[in-house]
Amino acid sequence: MRKEIRTIDVHHHFIPSFYTEALHDQGIKVVAGAPLPSWDPKRSINAMNVNGVRTAITSISSPGVYFGNREAAVSLARRCNEYAREIKELYPGRFGSFAILPMPLPKESTQEAIYALDTLKAEGVVLLASTRGKFLGDPDFEELMAELNKRNAVVFVHPDIHPSSETLGLKTPGFILEFLCDTTRAAVNLIYTGTLEKYPRIKWILAHAGGFLPYVAWRVSLGNLLPEISERTPQGILTYLRRFYFDTALSPSPFAMSALKELVDSDHILFGSDFPFAPEPLFVHQREELAKLKQFDPTTLAAIDRGHALKLFPSLATEGEASGIAPSFDSMDLGTAIRSRVIKRFVSLAAKVRNR
Repeated sequence: MRKEIRTIDVHHHFIPSFYTEALHDQGIKVVAGAPLPSWDPKRSINAMNVNGVRTAITSISSPGVYFGNREAAVSLARRCNEYAREIKELYPGRFGSFAILPMPLPKESTQEAIYALDTLKAEGVVLLASTRGKFLGDPDFEELMAELNKRNAVVFVHPDIHPSSETLGLKTPGFILEFLCDTTRAAVNLIYTGTLEKYPRIKWILAHAGGFLPYVAWRVSLGNLLPEISERTPQGILTYLRRFYFDTALSPSPFAMSALKELVDSDHILFGSDFPFAPEPLFVHQREELAKLKQFDPTTLAAIDRGHALKLFPSLATEGEASGIAPSFDSMDLGTAIRSRVIKRFVSLAAKVRNR
């Protein structure tokens, strides 16, 4: 056991038995190429103790709770969220929760988000990057975004397998490659549709170090040159990219972390394990790999373990512990405003040249 149990794990799944039964009723025993693992709270706590994790913020993973029946999805979401509250109370200080919503049902998801955040006091909500083929940033979710924005909510974005991924004919397990595509597509869609500009108070955490997003960030920023996109991203695309938070789950490599370090400030990097889909040996391996990284000094690594998460989740601080405050993006600062004017002028000139 590690000497100090202090880390906050923002990517930690719970799989209650009734949820497993619901998946089995749909014929689902494998998720994105990974067998559905067994789970109970004590298994999580044992793994947390071994790896120095004080608090795990639980979430339901892919495929979520919607399988074509509205009432069943609403009921399953509520049962999961109330169970998450129960284990928080049963094991004080050891669990937080990201509430699952019955996506892609807009009205029902909005209602559940309000209940989970206001009544159950969940730390945030988990949204699949896509649900039944519909990505985050879709206009159907405007009401939900407005309510999350009103509450300064934290949203944990976890991938799903998009229907198009299932037609590719590849033999690669979905969690290896397609999950990363799903997260990247959703993140870009959130920016390009203007969702991040319109709802600036939502804090977004992207699973698995953001998929491919750090690597393709410059290429994505070329949307600044397209008038139809730049109108919805007036502060410049890289500005929005740098607002995302990223977890380290299944990504504690020098390759991923080098790209991520160049894109965002280190305080936007948070520890995540992906337990129990990443079982105990892989949990330990991730902790070891993260500790060996040369990209971060020991102080930064310690902050990735805990301090950065406390800025988003101050309620998880221990007595007398300083938590800090996550930045707000309600208004455009002077430097961003100047960049915005330069981008608009450049786009205007580019459009004139293109239309000659």
